Amino acid sequence: MTSDEPRDCPPDQAVRPRRRAIVVAMVLLGVLTLSTVLSRQASGSAALPLELVDLAAAVVSLALLPLMWARRSVPLALVLAALAAVSPGATPAATSAVLQIARWSPLRTAVLVAAASTAAHAVQGLWRPPSFPLGWWLLCDVAVHAALLGWGAYLQARAQLLADLRARARRAEADREQALEAARSGERNRIAAEMHDALGHRLSLLAATAGAVEYRPDAPPDQLAVAAGRVRTGAAEALEDLRQLVRLLRGGSDRLAPPPTLRDIPGLVDAARSVGTPVTLDRTGDHDPEPSPPVAAAAYRVVQEGLTNARRHAPGASVRVTVTTSPDEVRVVVADDGPARSADGEPGTGLVGLRERVELLDGTLDAGRSPAGFTLEARIPWA
Repeated sequence: MTSDEPRDCPPDQAVRPRRRAIVVAMVLLGVLTLSTVLSRQASGSAALPLELVDLAAAVVSLALLPLMWARRSVPLALVLAALAAVSPGATPAATSAVLQIARWSPLRTAVLVAAASTAAHAVQGLWRPPSFPLGWWLLCDVAVHAALLGWGAYLQARAQLLADLRARARRAEADREQALEAARSGERNRIAAEMHDALGHRLSLLAATAGAVEYRPDAPPDQLAVAAGRVRTGAAEALEDLRQLVRLLRGGSDRLAPPPTLRDIPGLVDAARSVGTPVTLDRTGDHDPEPSPPVAAAAYRVVQEGLTNARRHAPGASVRVTVTTSPDEVRVVVADDGPARSADGEPGTGLVGLRERVELLDGTLDAGRSPAGFTLEARIPWA
């Protein structure tokens, strides 16, 4: 963090400098008040009773000044102005009160207090004539109070501006953190979905192929060789998918594989058939042009998830995949004739992520039991 950036101090660290400033200001005002009283006495312009009045006004004004700085009270400022009308010993405290009111109060209130203090000092000049012409005294009186009023308004506006900038910086920092966390969460969810859809499907195919070899160790050597080749190819493809995901997680420049299209669905069906799942594919409607990449990828993932679930929950069941394209939508149905699944428990992350993917495209996804088994159906608007 640089010195120009806004930062908040703990309360104890913020209060101590303010107390020091108040103490220093009080000392300076006390010295100024004392010098004012002594100068009047040294000049011999005041008789003994007036000297006592000056001394009393100075003591009372200095005693009231800490309350003025603590409470910033308009009545206290008016009391100090009244004392200034009686004696120049209260002038430093009265002018300081005008500055405080201008610093912390609304402009209208500050103008009224400054006008009252100006009038009080004009009265002082009338009955305690200064050493220079009265006209110059009144001009200096108005100029000083106008300067105090302007200075206080400037300090108030500056403080408000700094407070607004600090608040805006805090909000911007909070918004940036929220946006960054949302981006991280979205990227994690995207990578998790890719891992489940692509890597999970390949691993389920490997598991099905290995299971077939385990239960048929007496199969002909050529069939065992074909199965071993499928395991080797599937393992290599799964390893490559995993490497891409790891590179992406490490912040490399590699991107995930290009999104699949509807033309890749027959490959999914062939892979499922190769591990012993009886699958039929019906594709109707216009095959050209292809839908947008998000729609085509979502339809592909629906088929992939349906085949994976059928292989996992209803091994050996027949599966029928229907892909229908029309000018309005893409409809995908994956239905198997396996035994009914239990409705207990929460749905798997695959269906949850798949439903989110489809709904983001304004589509619908339905999954549940059917009279013949289990059906997964998605309708995605053409885009």
